[in-house]
Amino acid sequence: MKFAILGKPFDEAAAPFVQALFDELSARQAQVLLVESFRTFLEQRGTRLPQDCATFRRGDSLRGVQFVISIGGDGTLLDTVTYVGALQLPILGINTGRLGFLAPTPPSYIPQAIDALYRGHFTLEERSLLRVETDPDVFGSLNFGLNEFSILKRDTSSMIAVHTYIDGEYLNSYWADGLIVSTPTGSTGYSLSCGGPVMLPQTNNFIIAPVCPHNLNVRPLVVSDQSVISFEIEGRGTSYLLALDSRSVPIEATVQMAVRRETFNARLVKLNHVNFLSTLRNKLNWGLDRRNPGSALTTK
Repeated sequence: MKFAILGKPFDEAAAPFVQALFDELSARQAQVLLVESFRTFLEQRGTRLPQDCATFRRGDSLRGVQFVISIGGDGTLLDTVTYVGALQLPILGINTGRLGFLAPTPPSYIPQAIDALYRGHFTLEERSLLRVETDPDVFGSLNFGLNEFSILKRDTSSMIAVHTYIDGEYLNSYWADGLIVSTPTGSTGYSLSCGGPVMLPQTNNFIIAPVCPHNLNVRPLVVSDQSVISFEIEGRGTSYLLALDSRSVPIEATVQMAVRRETFNARLVKLNHVNFLSTLRNKLNWGLDRRNPGSALTTK
């Protein structure tokens, strides 16, 4: 079996578990590809790597790879999606970061996780992506994201106005610090902090959520992800910020932009002990109530 592995630097506590991952893959005589920057980090800290371990960079083809493993936090998994792109390779997220909402597999579970991949004891969860189209082009080939697209003020304390249209029809002018368009996956991220709803991953919708709106009657809105959402920016500043997951670029107000659903999905590996609802309860304390069975607040 062939694996591609991406990761970010991790602390000393995670080191034995990461070593266990490479030992497990070596014992199974797996082919391993490592992203170049992560391999450099591993070699510097003396991690034993499998023989004939190859290196790849962004833009290199991952055809022939059966699984992609992301080692880090949720940000690492978001970056991993950009390496996989339209190939839609299954991604297993191992959490050596903080929250680990998208990458819920703990390092201590690595041997069992690899065994589950070989035995086929897992499911694939299809996660919709959004695509951002701008004129002129600002994101290049990495114009898709798993979480959200944001328009934000940049060089002034004054609010901005984001004139928003759905399928060419005027929706609203948001007077705010910015505006977010989120996928169901991103509903537990930036959108949530702006008062947006939590959506199940299989929901075929976008969330439009203003950032700090200067109006009490403006609330997040759920729209079909078959819609095309376009924007015009107005404000006192001359430069604004577009953010797509963890990537951001400054732009002028003259840039035209639109968001639609991407034609391909991200495929996340879900092991049998993990699902979205359990992650929602365990990671975000959703529904935490001492009256609920199994609650951490429950006392005898």
